[in-house]
Amino acid sequence: MNWLKCITLIFGAILVLCAAPANAVPCTSEITQFEGVARHSESSPALGPTAPQSIGAQLGHQPTARSMMQAEKRAQTEFEVTMARAKKFAAQGKDTECMQAFNDAKLMFDSR
Repeated sequence: MNWLKCITLIFGAILVLCAAPANAVPCTSEITQFEGVARHSESSPALGPTAPQSIGAQLGHQPTARSMMQAEKRAQTEFEVTMARAKKFAAQGKDTECMQAFNDAKLMFDSR
Protein backbone atom coordinates (compact mmCIF):
# COMPACT_ATOMS: atom_id res chain seq x y z
CA MET A 1 0.00 0.00 0.00
CA ASN A 2 2.91 2.38 0.68
CA TRP A 3 4.19 1.90 -2.87
CA LEU A 4 0.80 2.94 -4.23
CA LYS A 5 0.88 6.16 -2.20
CA CYS A 6 4.44 6.86 -3.32
CA ILE A 7 3.61 6.31 -6.99
CA THR A 8 0.50 8.49 -6.68
CA LEU A 9 2.52 11.26 -5.06
CA ILE A 10 5.22 11.11 -7.74
CA PHE A 11 2.65 11.10 -10.53
CA GLY A 12 0.88 14.10 -8.97
CA ALA A 13 4.15 16.00 -8.68
CA ILE A 14 4.95 15.29 -12.34
CA LEU A 15 1.52 16.60 -13.38
CA VAL A 16 2.01 19.80 -11.39
CA LEU A 17 5.47 20.39 -12.84
CA CYS A 18 4.26 19.76 -16.40
CA ALA A 19 1.31 22.12 -15.98
CA ALA A 20 3.46 25.09 -14.92
CA PRO A 21 4.99 25.77 -18.39
CA ALA A 22 1.53 25.73 -19.98
CA ASN A 23 1.26 29.49 -19.40
CA ALA A 24 4.72 30.24 -20.76
CA VAL A 25 3.59 33.25 -22.82
CA PRO A 26 3.66 36.29 -20.55
CA CYS A 27 0.50 38.28 -20.17
CA THR A 28 2.18 41.42 -21.55
CA SER A 29 2.87 39.81 -24.92
CA GLU A 30 -0.74 38.63 -25.19
CA ILE A 31 -1.96 42.14 -24.36
CA THR A 32 0.34 43.64 -27.00
CA GLN A 33 -0.88 41.20 -29.64
CA PHE A 34 -4.53 41.79 -28.72
CA GLU A 35 -4.10 45.57 -28.81
CA GLY A 36 -2.97 45.23 -32.43
CA VAL A 37 -6.22 43.44 -33.27
CA ALA A 38 -8.22 46.06 -31.37
CA ARG A 39 -6.43 48.88 -33.19
CA HIS A 40 -7.27 47.38 -36.58
CA SER A 41 -10.93 47.05 -35.61
CA GLU A 42 -11.32 50.80 -35.00
CA SER A 43 -12.02 51.32 -38.72
CA SER A 44 -15.00 48.94 -38.60
CA PRO A 45 -18.08 50.09 -36.68
CA ALA A 46 -19.30 46.48 -36.31
CA LEU A 47 -16.25 45.47 -34.26
CA GLY A 48 -15.20 46.55 -30.80
CA PRO A 49 -16.28 46.37 -27.17
CA THR A 50 -19.73 44.97 -26.54
CA ALA A 51 -22.08 44.76 -23.59
CA PRO A 52 -24.90 42.41 -22.62
CA GLN A 53 -28.32 43.03 -24.09
CA SER A 54 -30.42 45.45 -22.03
CA ILE A 55 -33.74 44.56 -20.44
CA GLY A 56 -35.44 47.09 -22.71
CA ALA A 57 -34.15 45.26 -25.76
CA GLN A 58 -35.45 41.99 -24.35
CA LEU A 59 -38.88 43.58 -23.99
CA GLY A 60 -38.89 44.53 -27.65
CA HIS A 61 -38.17 48.25 -27.20
CA GLN A 62 -36.32 49.79 -30.12
CA PRO A 63 -33.09 51.58 -29.20
CA THR A 64 -32.69 55.27 -29.84
CA ALA A 65 -29.57 56.77 -31.37
CA ARG A 66 -28.78 58.30 -27.98
CA SER A 67 -29.15 55.02 -26.08
CA MET A 68 -26.95 53.26 -28.63
CA MET A 69 -24.23 55.90 -28.24
CA GLN A 70 -24.44 55.63 -24.45
CA ALA A 71 -24.19 51.83 -24.58
CA GLU A 72 -21.22 51.96 -26.94
CA LYS A 73 -19.45 54.53 -24.75
CA ARG A 74 -20.14 52.48 -21.61
CA ALA A 75 -18.83 49.30 -23.26
CA GLN A 76 -15.69 51.11 -24.46
CA THR A 77 -15.07 52.55 -20.98
CA GLU A 78 -15.51 49.17 -19.26
CA PHE A 79 -13.18 47.57 -21.81
CA GLU A 80 -10.50 50.24 -21.29
CA VAL A 81 -10.74 49.94 -17.48
CA THR A 82 -10.39 46.16 -17.67
CA MET A 83 -7.40 46.38 -20.02
CA ALA A 84 -5.79 48.95 -17.71
CA ARG A 85 -6.28 46.55 -14.80
CA ALA A 86 -4.62 43.75 -16.80
CA LYS A 87 -1.67 46.04 -17.65
CA LYS A 88 -1.32 47.05 -13.99
CA PHE A 89 -1.17 43.40 -12.92
CA ALA A 90 1.35 42.67 -15.69
CA ALA A 91 3.58 45.52 -14.50
CA GLN A 92 3.41 44.13 -10.96
CA GLY A 93 4.37 40.65 -12.20
CA LYS A 94 1.01 39.17 -11.18
CA ASP A 95 0.58 36.98 -14.25
CA THR A 96 -2.43 35.02 -13.00
CA GLU A 97 -4.41 38.16 -12.16
CA CYS A 98 -3.25 39.74 -15.42
CA MET A 99 -4.52 36.81 -17.48
CA GLN A 100 -7.87 36.86 -15.65
CA ALA A 101 -8.37 40.57 -16.33
CA PHE A 102 -7.13 40.14 -19.91
CA ASN A 103 -9.58 37.26 -20.52
CA ASP A 104 -12.39 39.43 -19.11
CA ALA A 105 -11.43 42.16 -21.59
CA LYS A 106 -11.34 39.69 -24.50
CA LEU A 107 -14.86 38.54 -23.60
CA MET A 108 -16.03 42.16 -23.89
CA PHE A 109 -14.52 42.57 -27.36
CA ASP A 110 -16.27 41.48 -30.54
CA SER A 111 -13.61 40.79 -33.19
CA ARG A 112 -15.62 38.66 -35.60
